[in-house]
Amino acid sequence: MGDWYYWHREHRGTLLAIFAFVVMFAIYSFNHPVGLNANVATTAANKGVLLALVAMAQTVVVITSGIDLSVGAVLVLANCLASRIVLGDTISTGMGVVGVLLVGCLCGALNGLIVVYGRLQPIVTTIATGAVFYGIALALRPVPGGDVNAQLAEALTGKLWLDIPASLVLLVAIIGLVWMPYRRSVIGRATYAVGSSESAAYMSGVPIKAAKFTAYTLSGLLSAMAGLFVTFVTYSGEASAANGSTYTLYSIASVVLGGVSLFGGAGSAVGAVFGALMFRTIGDLMFVFNLEPLWQPLFQGLILLAAISLGAVRLFQVRNRLELYD
Repeated sequence: MGDWYYWHREHRGTLLAIFAFVVMFAIYSFNHPVGLNANVATTAANKGVLLALVAMAQTVVVITSGIDLSVGAVLVLANCLASRIVLGDTISTGMGVVGVLLVGCLCGALNGLIVVYGRLQPIVTTIATGAVFYGIALALRPVPGGDVNAQLAEALTGKLWLDIPASLVLLVAIIGLVWMPYRRSVIGRATYAVGSSESAAYMSGVPIKAAKFTAYTLSGLLSAMAGLFVTFVTYSGEASAANGSTYTLYSIASVVLGGVSLFGGAGSAVGAVFGALMFRTIGDLMFVFNLEPLWQPLFQGLILLAAISLGAVRLFQVRNRLELYD
């Protein structure tokens, strides 16, 4: 009974996000004009997976009690770069993909170096570096355009056997190959310790600098994956500041809805993924109920405000900050 109690306390945010998404998507499916067919599921999956990748990027930094406001800019930079180099034969395309992911890692590493060794606040650092990344993206793509390997794009955004969306399989693979090993590693556990109490983690000999640096680098990698996926969906690149800002804001919303604590030290990227899927479903629900699209930001804002408020209630109920991480 004791193990179940602590497991539930640890994962209750994720469980609530999963339950809420299932309910919302079921309502959407039952009320869609054509029902839940393969095309509807694939379109919804592609939109959800894109935001889910950015939400995962934000999560690894938020767990350290930080924030990364450059995730949208890295996404845009990766999108513009991919539209130039993820082309040609199999070898050229593969090298292009590796190059885009490497650039994402370098962007995240730069954030980590400034935050860890420059000792600047994450919010200030990532705003500044985000502007730099966007400037590079604009230099790469002054106007929208470009292309991408069509076979790879179709393989990752289309349907697989039994009409399963390929993007969902890709998302599960990324969770299994990136997040799970990271979560269970020494550095991953150190990340949670740093977010819970950096001073206590320091006195316990936790590698604080390595944990923070790795978190920001991984955030850059996941953001670059999202940028690649944008290219696969759109077959082009665009240095859009609006898109970058939107995905940054939505990533924070998804983190909150997924039960990740903005105070750090608690939560899971899996919860953030379902928070992202839930957030995307809001627009779909408005479509099937024929609501005015201009109302969508209002509903999204109200849901985000409610989620943040519920998370803050617990903060006012505790007398000792350490009770947040029981």
